[in-house]
Amino acid sequence: MSHTVSHAPYYPPPPTALDIVYLDHALLVVNKPSGLLSVPGRGDSKQDCLALRVQQEFPDALIVHRLDMETSGLMLLARSKDMQRNLSRAFARREVEKRYLAEVTGSLEAGTGSIDLPLICDWPNRPRQIVDHGRGKPSLTHYRVIGYDPHRDTCRVELIPATGRTHQLRVHLQSLGHPILGDALYADETTRGMADRLFLHATRLAFSHPLTGEQLDLESKPAF
Repeated sequence: MSHTVSHAPYYPPPPTALDIVYLDHALLVVNKPSGLLSVPGRGDSKQDCLALRVQQEFPDALIVHRLDMETSGLMLLARSKDMQRNLSRAFARREVEKRYLAEVTGSLEAGTGSIDLPLICDWPNRPRQIVDHGRGKPSLTHYRVIGYDPHRDTCRVELIPATGRTHQLRVHLQSLGHPILGDALYADETTRGMADRLFLHATRLAFSHPLTGEQLDLESKPAF
C-alpha cells in the first residue's frame, strides 16, 4: 500500500498578519502556522507558503531552514545572501539550538533519553521516512518528558534534535511506540484522530547573532 501524499490537496491556512518573534535589519524569526508549507511546493496550487508570505512584507527575506508543513513554530529567515550563508553555516555546524514540543500517545517510561536510529526515505512511499540500519543516515534525537495526562494517556515531550533529517522527530517517536497526535503519515488511525493537526511545535531557537555576536534565545508557546 502506497502512502505517497505528494498529490494530496493543499489547503493552507488563510493569510493572517505575520507572527513576528524577532526582527532586525539582518534577520527575522516568525511563527509558522501548522498546515502551511515553508517553501513553494510543486505545481501552481502549492505556491502559497511561509517564505512568500514573509516576502510580501519583507522582500529581502530568504529561507535558512524549513519546518514540515504540519509542524508549527519558529522559523528563521535571513535578510541578505551573506546573512543566509552565515546562518546556513551555523545550522550545518549545529551552532543553532532547536527545541520542539510534541504530544504523543502513551507514557514514556524514562524521563529523559536519546533515540539513535538511522533514517532513509521509503522511496516507493515517499515522503515517508523509515529506520534502516544498513543504508540510513545517522539520526539522533534527545528527549525529556514534560508531563503525563492519565485521562488521555498522552505525554508532552520536549525534543532536541542533534541532526536534522526529514521527519526525524516523527519517525523517532513512532519507532518508540509513541507516535505524535494528529500525525497523518506515521500514527495509527486512533492517534491521528486525537488531534485536528500534528501536535509538534518548534518552541525554541537559540544562536549567536552573526553580526553582533549577541546570544539570541527565542521562544514560542504551542497552541495545543
